[in-house]
Amino acid sequence: MSGRQALERALRAAGVPAGHYRIEGVHEPAPPPPDFVYLRARAGGGWETGVYERGVYEPIAAHATEAEACAHLRLLLGAG
Repeated sequence: MSGRQALERALRAAGVPAGHYRIEGVHEPAPPPPDFVYLRARAGGGWETGVYERGVYEPIAAHATEAEACAHLRLLLGAG
């Protein structure tokens, strides 16, 4: 199980509403909610966490590892 899959399970267990976040390749609500926090791979390598608002992705932080990105998303959601 990847770190992203473990994070998604932990968020569900913590009762975080599914529409509050998007985890690339693991949890991608359809249709997407109007705003949410996200974790996705960066084009040049590594990972990114941020917020999606009004149709625009706004990065908050870049991470070298998936584990760092997962930990940051969990903090952004107040679940860790």
